Amino acid sequence: KGGPGMQEMLTPTSLIMGMGLGDKVALITDGRFSGATRGACIGHVSPEASEGGIIALVKDGDKIHINVHDGSLELLVSYEELEHRRVHFKPKTKEIKSKWLKRYSLLVTNAANGAVLKTEI
Repeated sequence: KGGPGMQEMLTPTSLIMGMGLGDKVALITDGRFSGATRGACIGHVSPEASEGGIIALVKDGDKIHINVHDGSLELLVSYEELEHRRVHFKPKTKEIKSKWLKRYSLLVTNAANGAVLKTEI
């Protein structure tokens, strides 16, 4: 919803692989992936960053535990630190000049709800 639209992550995954970091770096995003994705890539994380989801609270240097077997992610930051970050969170805004994209951004649901257009306002 912050795009508007779910951003395609082909460029970041290509850069990670091209730099030879595919076995050292995981890409975790609220964006989406195409069929060309390789390596440790986790997408469609929700709630999205634009809605204040936990992915918006991740900072450089934070450790994230990925449990493939259980299908879970855990941000290894204390509850107190997460609450501090949540209180100070300010969603990034971007001016949408296109009337169609503005309409889309107002009517589309978030990724957790299918990223589809609402039929009722």
